Amino acid sequence: MTRLPTVLVVDDELRSVEALQRILEEDFDIRTAVTVHDAEAILENEIVEVVLCDQRMPDMTGVEFLKSVRARWPDAVRMIISGYTDADDIISGINDAGIYQYVTKPWQPEALILTIQNAVRLYRLQRENELLAVELKMSATRAERVVASRRQELKAQYHSDDGIVRAADSPLNEVCARLLRVAPFDVSVLVSGESGTGKELVARALHYNSLRWNKPFVVENCAAMPDELLESELFGHKRGAFTGAVEDHTGLFERADGGTVFLDEIGEISPAFQAKLLRVLQEGEIRPVGRGASRKVDVRVVAATNRVLEQEVREGRFREDLYYRLAAVTIHVPALRDRPMDIPIIARMLLEKAQKQFGKHVEGLTDEALACMEAYHWPGNVRELQNEIQHLLVMGPENGPLGAELLSRRILRAAPEDEAEDVAMLVGLDGPLKERIEQLEARILKETLIRHKWNKSRAAKELGLSRVGLRAKLERYGLEKIEPIDPRSRSKAAS
Repeated sequence: MTRLPTVLVVDDELRSVEALQRILEEDFDIRTAVTVHDAEAILENEIVEVVLCDQRMPDMTGVEFLKSVRARWPDAVRMIISGYTDADDIISGINDAGIYQYVTKPWQPEALILTIQNAVRLYRLQRENELLAVELKMSATRAERVVASRRQELKAQYHSDDGIVRAADSPLNEVCARLLRVAPFDVSVLVSGESGTGKELVARALHYNSLRWNKPFVVENCAAMPDELLESELFGHKRGAFTGAVEDHTGLFERADGGTVFLDEIGEISPAFQAKLLRVLQEGEIRPVGRGASRKVDVRVVAATNRVLEQEVREGRFREDLYYRLAAVTIHVPALRDRPMDIPIIARMLLEKAQKQFGKHVEGLTDEALACMEAYHWPGNVRELQNEIQHLLVMGPENGPLGAELLSRRILRAAPEDEAEDVAMLVGLDGPLKERIEQLEARILKETLIRHKWNKSRAAKELGLSRVGLRAKLERYGLEKIEPIDPRSRSKAAS
């Protein structure tokens, strides 16, 4: 059974108390008191939602009593009922006692009931608001703990191996050693390298090995973004500053205050925006679009580009003063084709992530598949490798190995796909015409055999050769199948 709201009626006239009780008792749990002492005793022992008090009482006025109620039991909603309408009493009641409603006599039963119901609703809303405030405070505390825990995990990850997967003899070792030397010092860093080489990973490693590791790390890609939108994203804007600015927006520099801002593709920004960015870096303050006042921000800027900015400066497309602001220290990330020893370990790492992402389990990559990957030049670098791994996983058998026959044809050929690049490849081969054609023939033979899983009958049929003729060519070019290593034997050897 639902508890009725408790209403305390305080009046020194017994008839008035009884009349109010008869009217209200069907909708409320009524408590009555004819003296201030009795009323206080009830308030001390029970939860009272509404106090309805007469203004004229012998001990003290209703306003004076409700002032004490406000001090001792502030949650109770306070109401005065009186036959007098003195303006001073009303003002005093509202200001000093926090009176919710001033009810005048003679009162109408229906109107009085409705007024008290509204008072009860106000009481409950106030309590809910208090509970929500407590819950939000607790939630914020929990959220802070979660964020702190995750930041610690990230810091641990980047601190233990700088977060960059590579082989023991990788050219990235020198890059990572330079990165770790630079990270603790609060200087701007310019990271260069081809698209997809992992420049953002370097920026994250710089952040999580710096003194700013427990502050935000935010990323903005500056490529192909209009100046107005880029300025708004980085520095924020005021509502109505431009068409579509329907509310105030906090920019990334302000959100990252105390932390690190990573500006990817910095070489793509316009000369006009270069001047604005230079001012921010020089003065350490931003000015949101549409606002006159500037705001101080404390951020470390790590920028990245796939352009050669020194050449851009020489040719007048990039400001020299901005370049030196951004490039206090430079770090170059080599292309994936320049570190083939990293391909197997990166491929296995990407495959592990893809299996979790797609919920599909496989045994792993065969050695033949890895060998084909190492022979390919990867113009899209790690990003292209990631796409190929996802392609392999989707096309491969559930719980089975991912063989070379599943690879894209451009990788099997270890050469570009379009005709113009095919011609360039032929021209680039060394030796007389006969030897160049033989090198191309060897590539075609290997690619065809891999696609047919080294089934010589099917490969010979596709190439228009006899089995004897195909075997002779394989012997001539020294083409042999790379036998995949059983994953179980690999795991035993590793243990």
